[in-house]
Amino acid sequence: MEKLNLKQISSLTLTLFAIFFGAGNMIFPPAMGQLAGENYLQALAGFILTDAGIALLGIVAVVLLGNRITDLGNLVSRRFSLCLSVTVYLLIGPLFALPRTGSVSYELAIRPYIPQEYVWLVSLLVTAVFFSLTYYFSGNPKKIVDIIGQYMTPILILSITVLYFVCLFADKSGNVIQYGAVQSTGEYQDIAFFKGMIEGYNALDGPAGPVFAIIIINAVTGFGVRERKSIVKYTIFSGMGAVLILSGIYYMLAYIGATTQTVFANGGALLHAVASDLIGPAGGIVLGMSVFLACMTTAIGLTTSFANYFHELIPQLSYRRITAIVCLFSFAVSNVGLSYMITISQPVLMMIYPVLIVLIVLSFGHKWIGRRKMVYIFSMAVAFGIAFINAMEGVGIELEMLTEWAKKLPLYELHLGWMLPAAGGALLGLLPFWKKKEIEN
Repeated sequence: MEKLNLKQISSLTLTLFAIFFGAGNMIFPPAMGQLAGENYLQALAGFILTDAGIALLGIVAVVLLGNRITDLGNLVSRRFSLCLSVTVYLLIGPLFALPRTGSVSYELAIRPYIPQEYVWLVSLLVTAVFFSLTYYFSGNPKKIVDIIGQYMTPILILSITVLYFVCLFADKSGNVIQYGAVQSTGEYQDIAFFKGMIEGYNALDGPAGPVFAIIIINAVTGFGVRERKSIVKYTIFSGMGAVLILSGIYYMLAYIGATTQTVFANGGALLHAVASDLIGPAGGIVLGMSVFLACMTTAIGLTTSFANYFHELIPQLSYRRITAIVCLFSFAVSNVGLSYMITISQPVLMMIYPVLIVLIVLSFGHKWIGRRKMVYIFSMAVAFGIAFINAMEGVGIELEMLTEWAKKLPLYELHLGWMLPAAGGALLGLLPFWKKKEIEN
């Protein structure tokens, strides 16, 4: 069997970590830690499960089926595969993840130094520069991504680690920001683990996992690995390693939030304030610039992935035109404000994630499911329906009888009411009278 050495496996692991570690990974754990307070470890476990955990499952599912996210969607049909791929690329592209890279860069690197009356103007200027650079480097992304990934990602990890240890051991009695044990609030008081799962949706690594699988597969084959079993093995190894690193970073960020009593609008503002308060102005500057460059790497990766996919889908549109459109759109969306963007995105993700989770989990049984595609269809349809009701209720919209009925479902109050109905939908799809109809189609 073909073998990779420890250095090569480490390289694959760090490559996958760098791909995933972007804007959302920085801002959500500290904000969640502050809200969860003494229950931050339970919340963190839920966050890791639906963020890094689902991302890893998605990568494994794709590598077992083939190479791309379309192989996952093809378990249902080509039409569904197209719908799934477009939806996921839009989520991790111009609708949510890509604009967030610009917003987080501005919030951590620039916003703390700007007078209130100039905030909006400077936000426009900074995000314009950010997405102009993204457009420029997306024309030839490899060199700049390699440079930033090789040097700035380790600096970012080091700055977070230093901030964690300073927060852990420093004497904070005379600081401007108040530190100490934080009391949990809201749903974190009773269902911290499950609330953490919902927060894990926001980082958007779950949908990104199946998309980025092809990158790590290409990296493995780039080391000369050709046997299918070896490709699967080293993809899974590097994925597990990346999850461990992500989990360690998440723990440090959540701890910082859980021990910061002064309230901030979002995790980005909290991190910068704590770094400047405990380490001094240099701490805030180094953290801010590291985040800016790390977000730039993520933005370039997301833009090139999005443009490549849609250029294949719509050859009439050139790659450069698509990158221009996506950068302009992301620039506009990034200026609605980070906190508002998070508020808008959560109900959408609460609807999409259960569908993706159901498909990924069922994909591991595709050999037994075979051509009984109604297993996937019924299960995903039911999961989406319940998740839609739950998400609407979360934003204050109750659907009368539907909401009352959904509230009676087990685990509904934990935002997992879709799980048992989805299992029932899968069992319904296994009934024998569906099989003949599918073969005829």
